[in-house]
Amino acid sequence: MLPYIGRRILMMIPTLIVISFIIFVIIQLPPGDYLESYISELESQGESIDPAQIAALRAQYGLDEPFLVQYFTWATGMLHGDFGYSFEYGLPVSEVVGDRLFLTVVISIFTIVFTWMIAFPIGMYTATHQYSWGDYGLTLVGFLGLATPNFLLALVMLYFANVTFGISIGGLMDPEYLDADWSWDKFVSILQHLWIPVIVIGTSGTAAMIRRLRANLLDELHKPYVVTGRAKGVPPFKLLVKYPLRVSLNFFVADIGSMLPSIISGAEIVAVVLSLPTTGPILIAALQSQDMYLAGSFLMFLALLTVIGVLISDIALALLDPRIRLEGGRAA
Repeated sequence: MLPYIGRRILMMIPTLIVISFIIFVIIQLPPGDYLESYISELESQGESIDPAQIAALRAQYGLDEPFLVQYFTWATGMLHGDFGYSFEYGLPVSEVVGDRLFLTVVISIFTIVFTWMIAFPIGMYTATHQYSWGDYGLTLVGFLGLATPNFLLALVMLYFANVTFGISIGGLMDPEYLDADWSWDKFVSILQHLWIPVIVIGTSGTAAMIRRLRANLLDELHKPYVVTGRAKGVPPFKLLVKYPLRVSLNFFVADIGSMLPSIISGAEIVAVVLSLPTTGPILIAALQSQDMYLAGSFLMFLALLTVIGVLISDIALALLDPRIRLEGGRAA
């Protein structure tokens, strides 16, 4: 196991180097840069532009340097914790992200917990009660959850909260805590507002997970080892949890590779609709305004989480399922 982990970690280094180069190429592909977009915006408003000031800004931020020099400066800076400068916000990228990254992680963790708490018991019930009224009813609810876009559900909840109760459920905290320092009251306010985005974001994920868990369990429940266990008098719940459910968890573990980056980037449109102070809207705005270092740092961080998540899922799968081997070759 340890040699395998060591090789995988060594492979992550060239992988991330290649990814960083591709990311930098992509964010440089659109014509122009942030300063040109800024100049066009000022000219559309009828304001004058000082060419000398623009030239000074290009020199200050290295935008007049060759492509490879800009890439090397950005890539080596990340190794020292310098993710570049955000032109849109006039601050270092690390300061722009700030609390938004923490709030994004909080929402995502609660959403994952909510999804698993709802999906596991429902998926187990529908698999063990196939073609019952409960199975049909929960399946219908699952299809509705899959078919309903998250942002549409958010808009519906905003409308009914306003019309029925006369309140606004947008945001992640009361307005007086938006720019305030962290305190217990601010934390309580976040918890009070947290359930809305958790339900909205987790709805489609829960519905999809129920369908996948049901399908995997149904496949396992008809295999000979389950029939043998029933014939030997193993209690139904113990038989379900110890063998079929354990095997059916493989796809949950395999999803870790995509789950970690979704913690940071997930639900951008919902965040815009509900006015959530998370990282999703910042990433969208950075791509629209060609704020290259902010967008590139976000994408690089997502790539790092993806690579780490795939490694964790591979190791966890090997520990969970003895049929999975980390080494090639024929089994003895």
